[in-house]
Amino acid sequence: MCIAAFIWQAHPLYPLLLLQNRDEYHNRPTKGLAWWEVDGCEILGGRDEVAGGTWLACTRQGRLAFLTNVLELHPHPDAKTRGDLPLLFLESTKSPMEFAEQLVLDAHRYNGFNLIVADIPSKSMVYISNRPVGEPIAIQQVSPGLHVLSNAKLDTPWHKAQRLAKGFKQMLNKYGKNEVIVKEMVEKLMRDKVKADESKLPGICELNWEFNLSSVFVEVDTPLGLSVWHEEYCGIGSSCWWGS
Repeated sequence: MCIAAFIWQAHPLYPLLLLQNRDEYHNRPTKGLAWWEVDGCEILGGRDEVAGGTWLACTRQGRLAFLTNVLELHPHPDAKTRGDLPLLFLESTKSPMEFAEQLVLDAHRYNGFNLIVADIPSKSMVYISNRPVGEPIAIQQVSPGLHVLSNAKLDTPWHKAQRLAKGFKQMLNKYGKNEVIVKEMVEKLMRDKVKADESKLPGICELNWEFNLSSVFVEVDTPLGLSVWHEEYCGIGSSCWWGS
């Protein structure tokens, strides 16, 4: 599923400050942070060893992409892997908006996704989503400021998104114009296990499942006996910092 909070072009020291949790099963093979090459393009990020894609990665040139899934009741088992979407942008030379407009042609081939693509040198960031089904593909230039992306559209006021946004803003105010202590932010914000009141759940899937997914840090045993796991990430400017 994943959740991300970020401040874009609105901090005196950082063009982009990004924190992201990835929700995944413990038994899904994953490679940690590393430089790897795709069709001649050097990419820094983690990698899903099942489908070969990624959820967050960047290039030396300051291009960055990250992804969350859209919570939906009936995903298609034969859909293309969403983890390819960040790679497609990072491999391309298109601007974020040009890439978004091109992706419209194939967006229906994927299960529900939220994708953010950015080119830091040109100060351009674009949000793309292929949900809700039946509506035009959402393409939005991301404005400077603080944003949260969970498993609905950008800045949808779900409990976890609002809680993370509030904590993120408080910590930014604490640091002021000084350097941000990334590890402290990650520990305080991204390991938050407080769940939503059931009355505030979106009502898309089974109630108990939504309740377990309603915290910033998800920790739940599934019917398969597996736990959902997390990695925390922070991208600063055109470089990236990864922690677990």
